[in-house]
Amino acid sequence: MAILENGLKGNLVTALAIGIGAAVLAPVVIPLFASVAKPLAKAAIKGGMQLYESGKETFAEVAEITEDLVAEAKAELAESATAAAAAAGAVAETPQGETAAS
Repeated sequence: MAILENGLKGNLVTALAIGIGAAVLAPVVIPLFASVAKPLAKAAIKGGMQLYESGKETFAEVAEITEDLVAEAKAELAESATAAAAAAGAVAETPQGETAAS
């Protein structure tokens, strides 16, 4: 607690000067800071919105490609199942000992 006790024994005039200076400069500094900070904040928000939109577009494209691949895979599975069923039917129709080619 020695630090607090020494800090409280500091120069009261210096502390008052800093407080009064801040109170006098605040009406000038705050609008100046706001005039700089507002465009920066607006630019950051616009950049975030653009990033979000481009992310949505990219995700939609990836989803479309994935859907196309799934549809192609299903079609190939159906085609191979049909070919297998046709081959099984051809084998079942041939009498024993004969081949389908003869």
